Amino acid sequence: MAGTTSMSGGGATVPRHSMDAESEVTGWVGWIVFAGTVMMLIGTFHAFEGLLALIRKSIVVLPNSGLVVNINYTQWGWTQLIAGVLVFAAGLGLFTGRAWARAVAVILASISAIVNFAFVAAFPFWSLTMIALCIVVIYALTAHGGEMKAARESA
Repeated sequence: MAGTTSMSGGGATVPRHSMDAESEVTGWVGWIVFAGTVMMLIGTFHAFEGLLALIRKSIVVLPNSGLVVNINYTQWGWTQLIAGVLVFAAGLGLFTGRAWARAVAVILASISAIVNFAFVAAFPFWSLTMIALCIVVIYALTAHGGEMKAARESA
């Protein structure tokens, strides 16, 4: 019978939807894939920007005033490079459906949103775009993060 599962021993059938209601896969799995892909892309951008700040300081231009924080190019470069590697790894980890990857991704997206807020005066469009993406990533991972694991198990 479609949609039912036979329990061993008694021959009784139980509707399938009652057994796996917790692991129901919805369209939010696509948003989790989106979150992982965006985090990998953002990690690549961060790492590239960090390398540029370390190698060619004349390419990365930060204003001297109006920022919430003051930072020199070497600190900026290393911070961006390390953050890029961590964000890329967290994005890659999201595809495994593991809880630790979701937790790390939410923490890094939260930090990214706060850091981008600090640079709104220098890069308003970019910072606000990044903050919006971080909020979408955080929502997708906190509200529907467990569905990726269920989707991987059902495949």
